[in-house]
Amino acid sequence: MSDDSSPDRRTPGVNTTVAHSARIWNYWLDGKDHYDVDSRVGEVIKRAFPDIVRMARADRAFLTRAVRYLADEAGIRQFLDIGTGLPTFDNTHEVAQRVAPESRIVYVDNDPLVLAHARALLTSTRRGATDYIQADAQAPDAILEAAARTLDFTRPVGIVMLGITHFLLDDYEAKRIVDRLLSAVPSGSYLVLSHATAVVNPKGITESVRHWNRYGRPKMYLRSPSEIGRFFEGLELLEPGVVSFPHWRPDAHGPNESAEVDGYCGVARKP
Repeated sequence: MSDDSSPDRRTPGVNTTVAHSARIWNYWLDGKDHYDVDSRVGEVIKRAFPDIVRMARADRAFLTRAVRYLADEAGIRQFLDIGTGLPTFDNTHEVAQRVAPESRIVYVDNDPLVLAHARALLTSTRRGATDYIQADAQAPDAILEAAARTLDFTRPVGIVMLGITHFLLDDYEAKRIVDRLLSAVPSGSYLVLSHATAVVNPKGITESVRHWNRYGRPKMYLRSPSEIGRFFEGLELLEPGVVSFPHWRPDAHGPNESAEVDGYCGVARKP
């Protein structure tokens, strides 16, 4: 899909002249669901900040570990994955349903290309269910209303927001959106959240974000680890707290990716 000049390869509603975060991320993860504009912007960012590919993959690995923890140890059977991006490997439903085939997952994204691929690829086990909502993270009420078709909000839900809040530029509004989502789920629910920061290589990531904001959509805003921690206020933050992706409960027998990246994450339980 990297050649955006062929009309029959385009998806209705997709702007192929402006790079989009989901498609750039797909490019960094060696996916094929992006256009030339996305790969061009992705390459420029990668040259300015070579760690971005490792950061993207570390974020994906964190998703796998966090969802596996929720499905296995915490017993969560419902997931609301907001800003899911393009399907790649170890999508939320695949990880959850490997542990518990009856798991129900709702994906949310605002890119029509994600919708087209989600309908084809995000398939469920017979015992479980998956659904996809095309909606913006800034409309939590609409998300919750549509998700209620698949999820039972009287039972615990794992809310997954990876790489979403750094696209919510206003601090108050970002916190309000997260709090609104959490207000709709009962005690025993969880929040899984990741966010870009500028701790490890501030010069490199600041330059990459500057380029992203000039050529891509939506615009992005870096926050410090303490600012990221505010999204978990009022929740029971699991150990080891808000940390760089590779440091959140690394697999004992997995690849040794211990070097920090400028992506921080955390998992917390609603009391």
